[in-house]
Amino acid sequence: MKIDVNSPEAELSKLLAAVERGEEVELVRDGVALANVTPIEKRRKRDFVIPEVAAALSKGPAPDFLEPMTEEELRLWEGR
Repeated sequence: MKIDVNSPEAELSKLLAAVERGEEVELVRDGVALANVTPIEKRRKRDFVIPEVAAALSKGPAPDFLEPMTEEELRLWEGR
């Protein structure tokens, strides 16, 4: 659907109705395209916890979690 931006504001309701139906609307002035108006995708609800991570966390920290890093682990952690 194309809507001329020089047309009356009543066109806004047509524009929004078209976008609500899932259409992409092109705004034009004197036959020259200015912009596209597209519907916003409905976002699905996101889980904030990755199932694999949740399973690992439910087992508690790794046995060596509180132990100091070895020199090799520290070097890798610091990117040296």
